Amino acid sequence: MTDIVRADGRSVDQLREITIERGWSANAEGSALISFGGTKVLCTASFTNGVPRWLTGKGKGWVTAEYAMLPRATNSRNDRESIKGKIGGRTHEISRLIGRALRAVVDTKALGENTIVIDCDVLQADGGTRTAAITGAYVALADAIEWGRKKKFIGQKSQPLLDSVSAISVGIIDGVPMLDLPYVEDVRAETDMNIVVTGRGLFVEVQGTAEGAPFDKRELDALLELGVAGCATLKEHQLATLRPAQGPEGE
Repeated sequence: MTDIVRADGRSVDQLREITIERGWSANAEGSALISFGGTKVLCTASFTNGVPRWLTGKGKGWVTAEYAMLPRATNSRNDRESIKGKIGGRTHEISRLIGRALRAVVDTKALGENTIVIDCDVLQADGGTRTAAITGAYVALADAIEWGRKKKFIGQKSQPLLDSVSAISVGIIDGVPMLDLPYVEDVRAETDMNIVVTGRGLFVEVQGTAEGAPFDKRELDALLELGVAGCATLKEHQLATLRPAQGPEGE
């Protein structure tokens, strides 16, 4: 790996400082405040005994997510989308991405006819908000499932979580593949990519775009390698956060 040092002092294959504050919300069935450097996202999981009408009687549960950014999460204030009267396309896209990522590691039959809604609210944005949201949402989801088990909405022997899931951004800047881009790098990246990976190292989603120059297979392979390694480290952060009160699913 190249010895180039970035503006914040990191190497090209190094994550920003990662912190996960589990149980941040006193009211939610599961919650986590996650930080990827200057990006901070509050993830809360709400557990409901019951499912949407279209799933009633099918013996399956449902996991979905909603994403939003606070007005002053960025350098200048943005109007709330609720005031505008419509949800923007980017918000819809990210909400669906988070939901897909979580459902990829959930056995909905083992979950039973229960619904878990994850709200991911960006408190401060400095690049990688969707990847931080996915990574933190998994922790909130795991705790919400344990809450449902304790309340006997989920069977004691049921294992709804099949695996962990996390996500990270990668990109090419000045021809060099780099991991975990803050905003100052993201805006000048020639290629920008978000990678969602399970704890076993399987891909859930890869979103990549050539913003400047097209990229070749060698560069794609380098980006994927960075992303998989980054998510492996994020997995360790997740499991270390969950380990004190988790059984087999969190170990």
